Amino acid sequence: MTTDAVVLEAEAVAARLGAGVTVRVTRGEDLEAQGYGCLYGVGKAAELAPALVVLSHSKKADSSSKGKAACLVGKGIVYDTGGLALKSKEGMCSMKMDCGGAAAVLSAFEGAVASGDYGPYTSLHCVLCVAENAIGPKAFRHDDILTSFSGKTVEVNNTDAEGRLVLADGVAHCTKPGAFDDEEEVALVVDAATLTGAQMVATGKRICALVSNDDDVEAAAVDAGLRSGDLARPLPFVPEWHKAEFKSVVADMKNSVKDRNNAQCSCAASFVFQHLHPDYHGAWLHVDLAGPAFVNDRATGFGCALIMALLGCQPFK
Repeated sequence: MTTDAVVLEAEAVAARLGAGVTVRVTRGEDLEAQGYGCLYGVGKAAELAPALVVLSHSKKADSSSKGKAACLVGKGIVYDTGGLALKSKEGMCSMKMDCGGAAAVLSAFEGAVASGDYGPYTSLHCVLCVAENAIGPKAFRHDDILTSFSGKTVEVNNTDAEGRLVLADGVAHCTKPGAFDDEEEVALVVDAATLTGAQMVATGKRICALVSNDDDVEAAAVDAGLRSGDLARPLPFVPEWHKAEFKSVVADMKNSVKDRNNAQCSCAASFVFQHLHPDYHGAWLHVDLAGPAFVNDRATGFGCALIMALLGCQPFK
């Protein structure tokens, strides 16, 4: 799997869905120029350039009417060496599956649009944050300071905590005012990622972990898991406590926790949450599917049905 392959698959999804679906790709140094400093920083050392891929579909008959959008954001690390914080030879095996979040949201987007039904939302967007976390002369380093699309600065203290960096740019893109349409309000952001090993400690290898700023959305996601078979359970959301784990004296935050025994999975989600636009007042749901995304080194497709059920697609009503 390469970044090129993910971009081509996203374009193929748009082609299969036909009229009404748009796809926009930003790649390589254009990412840096347009402010996606975290995604570019993670992927710049690889032979094939990183990419931000945005697919959009609207059900609105009148483009001038006020709409309500849902946005799906996926971590698409096509291979994760750990970067300069190099994984062990055992730990690196199977890291071709670190794009499980992007696979989940892309397939959910295709299924939802093909069904013609994604609940109360008038439009649906899918943002893929695609990169290879490689090593080489251009690799990002510990002590580097990256600037997210949110405008916040991040001191890198672990190049193997790259997933939250690319998601930071993705959720910042979604929640920037007017990101998709000036007449459209983003009401829900769902990000999905094979983000932490701590998820498996918290909820196991068959059940994903949820973190949300909205009790109703959290409860709906648990119910969606029961209806779809992609089981999900919530973890604490306490950003005022977890923010301290990322304290930096030279940037707005570090990218990895100080204390690995302090709710790592919730902390990683809180890092992503900090990059939502300050004027965004909608719901946010984080789905950590590191465990259930694959079994015996094979991908399971976990997350697609969960997200479709959450959106209210057929046949999950």
